[in-house]
Amino acid sequence: MYTTNTFKEIYATKNDIDWTLLDSVQSIIKEVQQNGDQALFDYSKKFDSIELAELEIPSSSLKHAYQSINNDLRTSLETAKTNIEKYQKSIKWKQSEASELYQKIHPLNRVGIYVPGGTAPLVSTVLMTTVLANVAGVNETIVVTPPQTDGVQQAILAACHIVNVDHVYQIGGAQAIAALAYGTETIPKVDKIVGPGNQYVALAKKLVYGDVGIDSIAGPSEIVVVVDDASRADWVAYDLLAQAEHDVQARTFLISENKDKLNEIMAEVDKKVGSQPRYAIISKSLKSHHYSVHTASKKETVEVVNLIAGEHISIQTKDAESYVDLITTGGALFIGPYSPEAIGDYVAGPSHVLPTGGNARFSNGLSVNDFLRTNSVINLKPSTFTEMAPSGIRLAKEEALQAHHDSLYFRLEDTK
Repeated sequence: MYTTNTFKEIYATKNDIDWTLLDSVQSIIKEVQQNGDQALFDYSKKFDSIELAELEIPSSSLKHAYQSINNDLRTSLETAKTNIEKYQKSIKWKQSEASELYQKIHPLNRVGIYVPGGTAPLVSTVLMTTVLANVAGVNETIVVTPPQTDGVQQAILAACHIVNVDHVYQIGGAQAIAALAYGTETIPKVDKIVGPGNQYVALAKKLVYGDVGIDSIAGPSEIVVVVDDASRADWVAYDLLAQAEHDVQARTFLISENKDKLNEIMAEVDKKVGSQPRYAIISKSLKSHHYSVHTASKKETVEVVNLIAGEHISIQTKDAESYVDLITTGGALFIGPYSPEAIGDYVAGPSHVLPTGGNARFSNGLSVNDFLRTNSVINLKPSTFTEMAPSGIRLAKEEALQAHHDSLYFRLEDTK
């Protein structure tokens, strides 16, 4: 257990990019650029031990998956879609009125969405990305997801059908990011790539950024939970376990002015962890990446939370709402015992694609507005130009840009 001071001494916010993979990822990107689809087939065989007959999963398979999943799952996916759509519509940028100076809003044309597969296929990521793009008015959405020996999980395909994804390709890893960034014979180049992934995906996104837009460089998932004497120890324990089961690198933070409550909650974690199916992952995560911090005051608690700048901030104290204005860094705030982080992962409405590794200091969670771009419109009246031009002329003179000066000066002369 740490005090505020000892925690500040040892803690560093970071997204742990594995730079030893750099040469490998660069090679993959270059190979996809040069050899297109063939590189994707080759890498599927090499990395996934799967020989693909085709890259795209046909829309008929998406519809079949939708029809074949059980009713409870179908209803849950559709409910989540409705909630996400409602929230995103409420925060979508509004078009400003036309005047001499205003801004136009346009949706992106084509977006690529990476959906992790494997032992924990993130069905919810389909919804938490594509619904946002749809609300923005994106013209074309493309999902890539790693191929599986028994085929891509039916729930992922069903979710793609529910949100009307235009194309789904069974390709993963750095090669999928390269295909989206530069295009192949089958996969078109996109304007922006979003969605979480492993180290290969994260590094590939970092390398292609600039040639294509990205949402963020996702690191290990993390949660910060603030508790007091009134917090339910068993509920908080499950919240910590839920975060730790993501990955052995997942980070959990438990903060309180009440030392006894910290010990009580961690005792509950110890009691419950053994019954979890992902026990091996959870135990490694907690052993290496859990921090219990005993603070001396609410001021110290807020200081520690803002220092961490965590992906998920869960406040489960008697005065939980009072923290909303005090916490200035954090991907998303979960206020009170009935707003657990897990509800945000699935159905609350805001996207679960959030900044990690302290990036909440300067970035925010994915939203509908990340699928929009703006351009300013300058449409001046002669009288407004006459008022502004002298200052522009003086600045152009200062910068020794004669043509800039002349462009303004002779217009101004002609208006006199």
